[in-house]
Amino acid sequence: MPGPVPPASSHVPSLIPRCQLSARENQLSPHLLPTRKGPMTGLGVVFRPQLPPERLRAVARAADEVGLEELWLWEDCFLEGGISTAAAALAWTERVRVGVGLLPVPLRNVAVTAMETASLHRMFPGRATVVVGHGVQDWMGQVGARAASPLTLLGEHLDALRALLSGEKLTVQGRYVTLDDVALDWPPEGAVPVFAGATGPRTLRLSGARADGTLLTASTSPDGVRRARRLIEEGQREAGRGGPHKVVVYLLAATGPDADARLHAELAAEGLEPAPGVGVAGDAGAVAAAVRRLAEAGADTVVLQPTGDEPDPEGFVRFAAEEVRPLVP
Repeated sequence: MPGPVPPASSHVPSLIPRCQLSARENQLSPHLLPTRKGPMTGLGVVFRPQLPPERLRAVARAADEVGLEELWLWEDCFLEGGISTAAAALAWTERVRVGVGLLPVPLRNVAVTAMETASLHRMFPGRATVVVGHGVQDWMGQVGARAASPLTLLGEHLDALRALLSGEKLTVQGRYVTLDDVALDWPPEGAVPVFAGATGPRTLRLSGARADGTLLTASTSPDGVRRARRLIEEGQREAGRGGPHKVVVYLLAATGPDADARLHAELAAEGLEPAPGVGVAGDAGAVAAAVRRLAEAGADTVVLQPTGDEPDPEGFVRFAAEEVRPLVP
């Protein structure tokens, strides 16, 4: 059974990785894009930090054994570290890819982010995905790291991180990022995509302009994925950037006899009403259909996010790999 969950007064099961939010974000524009048509949809599962860190080994090994493609971790304050858990999960496994979604940039000097990311990629080539984002502003305030302009900070961090990981030597004097003749001694041996977590329009445009991919929260419906794609593409055009931009989206999912009740309880804990395309409860067929809708809307990878009270995390991983995956093209 899962370990104890932190008290509701400090941490509740979160539909959205709280490190991904910005208090200054606005709602997305209602305009839609055509659906994306592309290669096979990636599928993953979140190991939620409501579980104690010592549970990660069994879940990661289960993911590897059943052939799950991706296992995602969160660095939510004040639960578990993203890089430390990612390194452990990668070391315990042989093939599953591990994503950290996401690292809050106010907590991290960009040189440290670059060193840790490079180390993961040199030790486990092609198996790590690192996402950076604003962080929850209240939590950043608790540790004395709240930025007056989260958007400026994220943009500076993305620019410097991508440059350092590509082997450049940087001298930068920004509003938040300051580097003096800094270069990695052990940069990654190949190109490393850098992702940004985004919810509102300004951050989505920023991600298109200055990141290589975008992570969307589990509150994103298929229409929300289409809106995100449009805003990302606007950012790419404004920055004169072309080429593919990968979109990963979390999907809140529950299965089993009490799935519907657990899904609705989590939505209620977030103060959200059930909405079409946000969350899914049911068997493998129902979950796979929800994954396909997000993929048709433009998601390249869908990561199943179990409820915070999921009674069998290892079983959920097996469910995703053995029952849902065969139903997702």
